[in-house]
Amino acid sequence: MRTIHFSGKRLVLNGSFVLILLLACCTKLDEKFNGDLTSNQVASGNANTAALLNGVYSAMEDAFVFPLNTWALNELPTDAAIAPTRGQDWDDNGTWRALHQHSWNSLNPKIAEVFKKINGVSFLATDMLQYNPTPEQQAQARFLRAYAMYFLLDLFNQVPYRDPGESLLTEARVRKGLDALDYIVSEINAVEPMLAGGPPYVANKYAARALLMKIYLNKAVYENRADPTFKAEDMNKVISLADEIINSGKYKFSDQFFDNFAPSNTVIGKENIFTQFHEGGASANDLVFMTFVVTMHYANTPGGANGFTTLSDFYDRFELSDKRRGIHYITTGTPPNPGNRVNIGFLAEQQYNLFDDTPLSYGSGQPLAFTREVKNIELGSNLEVTGIRALKYEPDWNNLFDPDNDYVFFRLSDVLLMKAEAIMRGGTATPDDTYGNDALSIVNTIRTDPARGASAFTSINLDQLLEERGRELWWEGWRRQDMIRFGTFLKNFQEKEYLSDPKYLVFPIPEEQLAVNHILVQNPGY
Repeated sequence: MRTIHFSGKRLVLNGSFVLILLLACCTKLDEKFNGDLTSNQVASGNANTAALLNGVYSAMEDAFVFPLNTWALNELPTDAAIAPTRGQDWDDNGTWRALHQHSWNSLNPKIAEVFKKINGVSFLATDMLQYNPTPEQQAQARFLRAYAMYFLLDLFNQVPYRDPGESLLTEARVRKGLDALDYIVSEINAVEPMLAGGPPYVANKYAARALLMKIYLNKAVYENRADPTFKAEDMNKVISLADEIINSGKYKFSDQFFDNFAPSNTVIGKENIFTQFHEGGASANDLVFMTFVVTMHYANTPGGANGFTTLSDFYDRFELSDKRRGIHYITTGTPPNPGNRVNIGFLAEQQYNLFDDTPLSYGSGQPLAFTREVKNIELGSNLEVTGIRALKYEPDWNNLFDPDNDYVFFRLSDVLLMKAEAIMRGGTATPDDTYGNDALSIVNTIRTDPARGASAFTSINLDQLLEERGRELWWEGWRRQDMIRFGTFLKNFQEKEYLSDPKYLVFPIPEEQLAVNHILVQNPGY
């Protein structure tokens, strides 16, 4: 066995896997976007605008698919995920602990990285617009820019921007709060008619409508994050947009829940509205980290970095019959799994070799049995097995270090749950024979779908709806936003046993950004 370090995390590998993992994962040290071309290389109307657009999509990958960036800020500060420090592993000077414990500050390097990566998407999209792209290319770039700007607003409440071709010698201007939100809405509305209806791995009109749903559902939060007041007119817009997506007939429940995240989800993920395309075996991609690296033990999967886990309180919210908690899943290339062990979802207790069903061990023969207990700092002799592991994306066993799974940004069930919530927050229900015309029936349609197998509710309130969003959308990057909207983000939860300061409803502007742009202003409390 060999031990290497990647950004502070120990990767213990069989020698034959070392080189391939380095090639697949560690290129992030000097990543170049496919669309990085100089102005001299791009003539007005030249086909190179397609390469520039490809560069924007590549930037989306780094910002939103790589789980150590935006995903970490949206999941680790919540009740659904934690990155425990295991001895000297996953320490990184307390960066990850600070996220779960709500103790970050403006010098946190991960927050700085996320601000830079998301802003990079916005910049690249803006930059390509100066080269006279086709109307479809322009629409896609403006949508991707709006998507990035929305996350800057959601996370930081401030959105830097420039006009296409504007000199980089001047500071970027900044839109804040509702001013930024209004601009984002205007951009989405402007480009939506020019966007195609698919495929899901390209910016499309249904992705635009799903993003508008997020905006209107959360608009009250951006008006007052600590005490939002939801308006019926905003909720009705959410419902209307949901109906446009539903009535398109393009999306339906997948045959199995985890089909949406499988290596072949481009074909079998029938719920997926907007995704990041990956072609297994073509080139290294960031999804390798989400499929197994950050959470799995190296004894489970070669290259596992034994990091993030879920919390037992979150795990216990699932019924035993709920397939979303974990199943024996079979897809192309999956190991035979003769013991029918849970191989996707939440992995708890003793783990087994999926080829011959022998119990797995690690170290000097200790059983690889994942425990319910997990702490922010693990120092005991069992520190390698603490925490229930979460595996939403089935590893692509045919291309383990370059998986074929497309990363999911928006899918049908999120649209349905947003519609149900909008109804509960004062919106007017609309007829829908397929999924129900009130919040309870919509939620029960999701829960009782054969791909999920949960029991029907007899009634529903907002607390139950938040828990249902957690069960359906676990580790999809929406938990922080959901908890803020439902008023639970600052409250106690497992391994954060105290009320948080309201300043943590937004992240601080990184000090390095304040140093180069005086128009940015530090968020209150930091």
